[in-house]
Amino acid sequence: MKQFYFLIVVLASSVLAGCSSGGAGNGEVVGVRQRPFRATAPLNMVYIKGGTFLMGQTDQDVTFAQISQTKQVTVSPFFMDETEMSNTKYKQFVLWVRDSIAISNYLNDQKYYLQPKKGAPANPNGKKYINWNYVRSNPVFSTRGKNANANAQKLQGMFYQGDDRVFDRNEIDTRMLKYNFAMMILRDASNYRNDKTKKRSDFILRDTVPIYPDTLVWLSDFSYAANEPMVEGYFSHPAYRNYPVVGVTWRQARAFTAWRTRLSEGAKHARGLDANLPYELPNEAEFEYAARGGRIGTDYPWGGPYIKNAKGCLMANFKPGRGNYTDDGGAYTVNVRSYFPNDFGLYNMAGNVAEWTMSAYDESATTFVHDLSPTFNYEAKANDPEVLKRKVVRGGSWKDIGYFLQNSTRSYEYQDTAKSYIGFRNVTHFLGRDIQDKR
Repeated sequence: MKQFYFLIVVLASSVLAGCSSGGAGNGEVVGVRQRPFRATAPLNMVYIKGGTFLMGQTDQDVTFAQISQTKQVTVSPFFMDETEMSNTKYKQFVLWVRDSIAISNYLNDQKYYLQPKKGAPANPNGKKYINWNYVRSNPVFSTRGKNANANAQKLQGMFYQGDDRVFDRNEIDTRMLKYNFAMMILRDASNYRNDKTKKRSDFILRDTVPIYPDTLVWLSDFSYAANEPMVEGYFSHPAYRNYPVVGVTWRQARAFTAWRTRLSEGAKHARGLDANLPYELPNEAEFEYAARGGRIGTDYPWGGPYIKNAKGCLMANFKPGRGNYTDDGGAYTVNVRSYFPNDFGLYNMAGNVAEWTMSAYDESATTFVHDLSPTFNYEAKANDPEVLKRKVVRGGSWKDIGYFLQNSTRSYEYQDTAKSYIGFRNVTHFLGRDIQDKR
């Protein structure tokens, strides 16, 4: 009886604390007090208004006309990166992981951690939170200043050792740069929601992913091609800072979305704001819908049916003709803001680099996915056959012929494979009703 009474007191007090007007004192339902929330586009993202479109191959695609069906589908509104993820943005992720490992495992210096305010409780379970403002103002890998030598000594374990060193330089052993994250697999939770033998932990994915891009893809992807300069400079040299990041697997791209979500949530909560929904890779339908830019029945993001404009200029970065790679302005990749954006304001939705999507690849997916926000997802395990590890790749790349640039063309790659022509961009879903179009 005492427990029942206590429960009533707790509930009553919580209701009173959450009331926003005096109506609750009269026994009226008035709701709880919450901060107002207005969805705003994250930096360098554009708002994609929800709508419907005919998803699938065009009449010109004779090869797949008999096995691929078109389907009218509806997509809810979302925000999407206006460009492919650039080297400089992905490098922010790499340096964040590098500094976290250095501070947590090697420096062991309290000044790199956030200290609780006076009178505030200590961090739960002794967990340390890195003070990134201090890290940015006092780089741990600085070669200058009175603490440079001391820090260098502490960080020796992060550098290549012995015969792996070149000219005795201190170079980070990129194999150590791994990101640990966890996320709920909601579809699994839904499928087993009535299974009493399952626990919440059964639906939590925990993964540790090496996150440094594979720069050797510039050699492994092409037999007998002198691409050593791209290996040595593409990710590390500032000349390529605004070029699309490549050499990242699907798992690395997803790890980036988990980190970006945590980064955004931390900044919003520090300012007392509610965060947006998590960042994700776009699913296949979202990518095609965004690539079409609101146009109906067109072949390419700029419309078409031609791959050149009225002046004879190529509209994307791909492999023109029989291999005149430079005819479009770039022998390899180009700046992420090259060429004209489509009608949604998105750059390079065709060409430059192909892009990972969240969707698993199945040749007949159009026949069984729903027509409302369709996607086919499968969380492949390490011991699954390779055919289950295929992920949809969209958009075509700098080394592809024009066919792969079509809005409806779908391809795939294995989730643990890195290529010199595959990158990614993120989406985050819109909260609430559509933003009214004022144009």
